[in-house]
Amino acid sequence: MAEQSRVTKLKGTLVGLIRDYTLSPEFAKRAESTQKEYRRMLTKVEVRFGTMPLEVLEDPRVRSDFLKWRADVASSSGEREADNRLSVVSAMLSWGIDNGQVFSNHVLGFKRLHKVDRSEKLWLPEHIEAFMKVAPLEMQRALILALHTGQRQGDLLKLVWTNYHEGKISLRQNKGAQRVIVPCTQALARMLDGMERSALVILNTKTGRPWKARYFKGQWEEASKAAGITDLHFHDLRGTAVTMLAEAGCSVPEIASITGHSLKSVHGIIERYLARTATLATAAMDKFQNASSTNFANQLQTTDRGGSNNIAKSLK
Repeated sequence: MAEQSRVTKLKGTLVGLIRDYTLSPEFAKRAESTQKEYRRMLTKVEVRFGTMPLEVLEDPRVRSDFLKWRADVASSSGEREADNRLSVVSAMLSWGIDNGQVFSNHVLGFKRLHKVDRSEKLWLPEHIEAFMKVAPLEMQRALILALHTGQRQGDLLKLVWTNYHEGKISLRQNKGAQRVIVPCTQALARMLDGMERSALVILNTKTGRPWKARYFKGQWEEASKAAGITDLHFHDLRGTAVTMLAEAGCSVPEIASITGHSLKSVHGIIERYLARTATLATAAMDKFQNASSTNFANQLQTTDRGGSNNIAKSLK
């Protein structure tokens, strides 16, 4: 009875909307780590706006209230945290519109304070070589698996040996629940076939236990630091894999079928990253100078019509 009374009391307020959102099937489809982070931030929203009646959300001026709150969060916890909290509010309001609980999302499309440009953050051969020289075996395996599959850290840490069969890795991604099948390269298959299957998961600690995300991150950062790498993250291997596939001549749909990205996302990654590499440019010019259709251009040379040579002769 007490719980029912509390639910009734919360109905029609922002905290009631938060409760309905976090109990919804749509919320349940999000990755566990995302759910945990959303709940953390929504708890902060409750503290500030929990008793706000849902009717107030229909007033365009509520945008100003949320932006002022974000400014306070930015001052105390940083711009990235402030933006993320407002993004969660916006996601919840959009869900509320779809489910008929609210009719407006006045924070939709807000301009972010925190800017991140990782367009130059690629793991180049020299980075990978330096990392592999000093990293523990467990981290080396993680790098090879990420580079040859283009998958997210969370999905790779959850891979079990039954996901690997007949030279292919099959998995359902946590984010978006996309099902992907990745045929293994010879290098990846050689690594996997040479590993002992003493643990359920493919990637595990020295003691054979599954990785906790935070512990893995710490070990990865420690290995990166030992290799002299300070501005690259594990997630950058995903963009690097997309770039390498594009450089190898793979089409956008082919890349998306492996990494699980949307076609739009692959286009975006290629536009950002390929401009930073010389591989495709070199390949393009090789084609240019070896194609029969450009033979006339490749034979072009300057011809001195008597200008500089005649001047040189007259000075003798």
